[in-house]
Amino acid sequence: MKKILEVLQYGEADIRFHTDIKSDRDLQQIPALAAQCAFTMVTRLWGGNERGVLAAIRALALADLAASAKRKEMVKHLDEESGHLAGILRETIETFKKQGGKVQVFGPGVPPPMEKS
Repeated sequence: MKKILEVLQYGEADIRFHTDIKSDRDLQQIPALAAQCAFTMVTRLWGGNERGVLAAIRALALADLAASAKRKEMVKHLDEESGHLAGILRETIETFKKQGGKVQVFGPGVPPPMEKS
């Protein structure tokens, strides 16, 4: 098991981050991790606490952008990269459907069925 990201708040101004990811050693880990996370988020593997998790992810992204010295460039980069990943996901889903697979989309806050795929 690998710790992707752990965020703990010990006090009002004491938030600590922990990860096992060594992105300085292998930059390809990040796009691969993004793809794995996106796949999980569009499948039945996604757990039932989406609202809280997505709120935390968005808070971290907003904080990262707010602290960025080149915020507009970062927003442009995130838009381009997420658009590219969205295209890959759409293609993968369409291929999966053509091969007889079923895709079920769950709206925000709607927990998937208890069984896992």
